[in-house]
Amino acid sequence: MNASKVGALTEGRTHAAKINRILGKTYPNAHCELDFRDPLQLLVATVLSAQCTDKRVNLVTPALFKKYPSVQAFAGAKPAELESLIESTGFFRAKAKSILGLSARICSEYGGEVPGTLEELVTLPGVGRKTANVVLGNAFGVPGLTVDTHFGRLVRRFGWTDEEDPVKVEFAIAELVPKKEWTNLSHRLVWHGRRICHSRKPACGACPLAQICPAFGEGEIDPVKAAKLVKPDEAFR
Repeated sequence: MNASKVGALTEGRTHAAKINRILGKTYPNAHCELDFRDPLQLLVATVLSAQCTDKRVNLVTPALFKKYPSVQAFAGAKPAELESLIESTGFFRAKAKSILGLSARICSEYGGEVPGTLEELVTLPGVGRKTANVVLGNAFGVPGLTVDTHFGRLVRRFGWTDEEDPVKVEFAIAELVPKKEWTNLSHRLVWHGRRICHSRKPACGACPLAQICPAFGEGEIDPVKAAKLVKPDEAFR
């Protein structure tokens, strides 16, 4: 690696550390906003969260997990009954197919236990790196970068990467942030993206990163007007 690349990497790591530190103070309780009690529940909830809000998923899963309390129960579910319970999350037929498929695979290949490695998780139907990293980071305590739409949008605004492909984004950010911080950073970026750094009109004037964000000014910079754009935690519960 030449000197210019080393310098850029060092600068990027310093900037990432500053932003992560500020977001840590801003969102000290940032966590996965999907309700779950074990790895299987989180895996299913994460599958359901595609193109759907966590709030909606949390409304659906209590009845779902009551009817199907184990991976064996999910594997033996009747497709039509499963679909009816998850219909409000959208794309319910595809999601039901994934849940049935991953449950069957867990039963046949992993002894009925959700596997705890990225390599194993991504072999399950409907499970990509994003879903796998959610499960690893929050159910198994294994650091992972969860590159959802919020994560990708923010790291590009911060100038950390120009990549659009989620896997390339993941690898790029892994170079900037210590592994032990991957899960925490993921939560903080998602929370910030949902509450302040919105896609269409970020609340720049109310952002704690205003002084160091290269994208400052893309949204509302007036503090009073920007404050009205900030979404409270209650909006996601």
